Amino acid sequence: MRVEQGDGMRGSLKWIQRLVAERSDLLERPLRSAGALGANATVEWTSPREADGWAEYRDAGFLDQLRLGHLRDELRAFWPSMGPQWDALGRTSEGGVVLVEAKAHLGEFTSRCEAVAPASIAKIEAALNATQRAFEARRGSEWMTSYYQYANRLAHLHFLRSHGVDAQLEFVYFLGDAGMPGPHGRADFEQAVGRVRRSLGLPEGGSMPHVIDVYVDVTALRGGSSPSIGE
Repeated sequence: MRVEQGDGMRGSLKWIQRLVAERSDLLERPLRSAGALGANATVEWTSPREADGWAEYRDAGFLDQLRLGHLRDELRAFWPSMGPQWDALGRTSEGGVVLVEAKAHLGEFTSRCEAVAPASIAKIEAALNATQRAFEARRGSEWMTSYYQYANRLAHLHFLRSHGVDAQLEFVYFLGDAGMPGPHGRADFEQAVGRVRRSLGLPEGGSMPHVIDVYVDVTALRGGSSPSIGE
C-alpha cells in the first residue's frame, strides 16, 4: 500500500523528509558505526521521496520498495493487512535493507493494537510471540498495549531476518524541535526508550541486535552542523 503524505509541515513527518532528502548521511553514519554498513557501501533511500509525493509504504508496498516482492505470501501469513507504515525505507549496495521509524515527541511512543477480527488478533499474537523469543524478552511481557508500535516494528525486523534478509531497524529521535511538546534533549529521549524496553521485557543494558537508536538534532536539518549519534 502506498500512502502519499505531501510536504511535512511539522514534527517527525517534516524532519524525516528533510533527513532523507538532505542529510541521509546522518542515517548512514550510525549504520557504519554499528558495523551494519561497509565503509564504501551506499544506501538508496526508496522512500520518502519528493518525486513520489513523499509517500510512505506498508504491507506488500513496503516489500516492493525494498525489492522483496517475493516475500508477499510469507508476509500475509505472518501479519494481517494494514501493518506498519514505514517512515523511511532504504536498500544498501551490499544487498541489505534499512527500516526507519521516527519520533519527535513522547506522544508518538504510545499505541495499542486496534485489530478486532479474531483471525487478525491471533496472527498478530503469534508473530509477537515469535519476536519475543527472538529478542529474548521476558516471558509474559505485554506487547499488544502501550507500546504496540515499537513491538510491531521489531516483529517486521524479525520477519525479514527470519527469511534471510540482512535487515536493520533504525529508531530515529529528533531533538530540539521547538514546535513539539518535547522532550528536546537526548537524555530524556533515552529515558523514554528505556521505559519502552522495560515495559516490553527486553534485555536492558546494551543494544539489541540489528536495532540502532539514532538521535538527530534538528539544527542539523536547518543548515547547522550538529551530528547524529547512533547507539
